[in-house]
Amino acid sequence: MSKVTFKIDGREITVDKGTTILQAAEKMGVDIPTLCHNDKISHTTSCFVCIVKDKKSGKFMPSCSAFVSEGLDIDASSDEIKEMRRTALNLLLSEHTGDCEAPCTMACPAHARVEEYVRAGKNGDFLEALKIIKEKIPLPMSIGRVCPRFCEKDCRRNIIDSAVAINDFKRLAADKYYEEYVEETKPLNGKKVAIIGAGPAGYSAAYYLRLEGVASDIYDQMPKPGGMLRYGIPEYRLPKNILDKELSHFDKLGGITFYPNKKLGKDIFLDRLRRDYDAVIVAIGSWKPSPSHIDGEELLEEGIRWLERIALNGWSGENPGKTVVIGGGNTAIDCIRTAIRLGKGKNDVYCFYRRTENEMPAERIEIEEAKEEGAIFKFLTQPIAIREENGKKILTCIKMKLGNEDASGRRRPVPIEGSEFEFEADTVIGAIGQKTDATEELKTTKWGDIAVNEDNMQMVDNIFSAGDCVSGPATVVEAVAGGRRAALGVLAYFNGEVYKEPYSINVSRGHWKHLKKNDLVFINKPAEYDRVKQRLIDLEKRKTTFEEVSKTFTEEEIKKEGKRCIECSCVEKHNCKLKQISEKYYASPDAIKGLKKKFPYQAQDIDIVFDPNKCIRCETCVKIGKEVVNKEIFGFKNRGFDTIVGTVFDSKINLSIDELKLYVENCPTGALSYKK
Repeated sequence: MSKVTFKIDGREITVDKGTTILQAAEKMGVDIPTLCHNDKISHTTSCFVCIVKDKKSGKFMPSCSAFVSEGLDIDASSDEIKEMRRTALNLLLSEHTGDCEAPCTMACPAHARVEEYVRAGKNGDFLEALKIIKEKIPLPMSIGRVCPRFCEKDCRRNIIDSAVAINDFKRLAADKYYEEYVEETKPLNGKKVAIIGAGPAGYSAAYYLRLEGVASDIYDQMPKPGGMLRYGIPEYRLPKNILDKELSHFDKLGGITFYPNKKLGKDIFLDRLRRDYDAVIVAIGSWKPSPSHIDGEELLEEGIRWLERIALNGWSGENPGKTVVIGGGNTAIDCIRTAIRLGKGKNDVYCFYRRTENEMPAERIEIEEAKEEGAIFKFLTQPIAIREENGKKILTCIKMKLGNEDASGRRRPVPIEGSEFEFEADTVIGAIGQKTDATEELKTTKWGDIAVNEDNMQMVDNIFSAGDCVSGPATVVEAVAGGRRAALGVLAYFNGEVYKEPYSINVSRGHWKHLKKNDLVFINKPAEYDRVKQRLIDLEKRKTTFEEVSKTFTEEEIKKEGKRCIECSCVEKHNCKLKQISEKYYASPDAIKGLKKKFPYQAQDIDIVFDPNKCIRCETCVKIGKEVVNKEIFGFKNRGFDTIVGTVFDSKINLSIDELKLYVENCPTGALSYKK
């Protein structure tokens, strides 16, 4: 056979005449992506992702079907070519509809593989569930109790009735196997990091550093570790014996040492630490109470400080009597429910909040449980002054109404003229928020939080930071996610690199609030019963003791609850060529927006699902049938925007296991996939 000599990216190659540019590039080790090319079938030339440029003529061509010729000079890798491929991918993604990842997983701030650990729990494999959880959440016993359940708020099951009780899978798996599970750690490599702050962000950073062989010394201003988990979250939500059990696991890992009563700027100093250690992670939290901006506010108890004092006293203290808590966040609710318990449920405890209940940032479940325990809520009420008379606190308040939206997206409360009134109480607690108490040596933002590179959490040189002191007051799971990213930033720093989260895409059918029941896709139909109810201790115990309010689900309850899961993610999410190539070329599902057609999916057979919404019309399945299986199963139907690949007359697929395998394993997306 005659030979042809030509160039790809300036490099000369000689190949047989009749060779395609794609085949020649493969021999040279030049990576040209393609979605429609398949050695088992004839050319389809449908995706145009393999596009290259003839430098002499300036024409673009698909390399999978363009043949080489003498003297050809091909551009296969320039920025222009990459942009052309990105455009082709964006066009394909604009019509591709599915869920690469389940909404619950996407909603988790730590990006835990939520759907996978729920599935493991449903199958009764709780040790496997814990293994999956600890990939991203090193404090599952605590977070399984106090997480605000971001995942459940985005759960598609909400369309049908109510979300799957996802967080309870985490709690049961951790409670059952926490001590038994031992993660693999690399041997200590001599590197050591100083971590300032023994809260969830600090311990998370220490955990992920230790997995990679890096030791940590954790310093904290308090006598015991845990940070906000110990001194800010009440005992009835997170028993401290549970926290102690969880933190003791870090001692077993080795290489993590806790040093109590060490305050930054007093006992330890940043300049010294950055010299003595290979890196420093600042995770000091947000412990400074926000001012209430009312006259006489020095007479107020500061919410977070009040909780801290009670925590230091073993969650006991004097009856605060008739109590008013000012604020609507989780700290305010914690103060309310703590005051009820200190008064043995016999004292009146009020919440004054300047907006309505709908605008309260506290978790719904916390508000409802506070109401059950006797809390009295006074909405659209704003204290403006406080004074003391005869040992009592006298609040001057004004009634409010809601005006236009403010920067937070909530309607701004506006005073109602002439609506002032006074209210008498024994104790008044201000709980309207917290701020970061940063020392002068820490670089801060205009909001007073520590300023970092958000990719790697680096402040400057070998100093990193994470947690509430970076984000502002947030949640435990968000602090854990920040701690992990800081650890990854430090590890990259040790290698002379700057950590950056890998680019990924997620095609989604949309948020459940914008979908209807018939938009749901059930590969395996979920159970039709409603959510398994959380069991709570007796109400009288709740009001009079600090005993943990909620009980861990039983194994049978969790298995039953798991059957309600819709399992939204694409079963081919780890094998989808469209996703893999799109991420490599930084393509985006949102680059080209417009109407997407919706086609009914077909659970064709006991083993296979055909979802035409994921089909990119590459024609592979059509030609597999005609040229390999010798059965015309699939073909194109309709024209134009409505063109779809489907079975003849919508008939069922009747193929052997080996024939099914050919179809599924050669589909470049999840349009044809196995049910499992």
